[in-house]
Amino acid sequence: MTEIDASDYSALVALVDNYPGNDELVTAIQGSSGGLDGFVDQVFEGMKSSFSPQKAGSQQAVVQYELTTPDGPRSYTMRIADGRCEVERGTAESPRVSIKMTVGDFLRLIAGKLNGMQAFMTGKLKVSGDLFFAQTFQGWFERPA
Repeated sequence: MTEIDASDYSALVALVDNYPGNDELVTAIQGSSGGLDGFVDQVFEGMKSSFSPQKAGSQQAVVQYELTTPDGPRSYTMRIADGRCEVERGTAESPRVSIKMTVGDFLRLIAGKLNGMQAFMTGKLKVSGDLFFAQTFQGWFERPA
C-alpha cells in the first residue's frame, strides 16, 4: 500500500473507495508502516484538526470509542471541553456516550461512506449513553465538501 496521511480527509475517502470490503481495507492498512494502530491514531488526529469549537459552543463531553480489530479491541477516549478536542488511547470512566463498531465500519463512517443511522439500525454501530448527543456531536467536525 502506498503510504497515505490518514489525518487527511480526502486521502481517507480515496482509500476507503479503493477497498469495498472491510477485510480488504483492514488488510491494506495493516501493511502500512504504522500498521493499523498508527493509521487509526492518524484518523483521530484528523478529527481533532477538523473540530469546530464554534459548533460545540460551551458544551463539554467525553466520548468513548471501542473499535474491533483483527488483533482485538482498541479503545480511544475523546474529550471535548473549553473549545478543544483531545484524543488518547484508553478508556474513560464516565463517558457521555460510547460508540462500538469494527474499525472498517468506523473508517467508512468517518469518510462519509457509511450512514450512521443505517449502521445503528443494522447493528453495525452500537451506541450507549446519551443517544441524542451521539447524533448531534458529529456536527461539531468539519468535513470538506
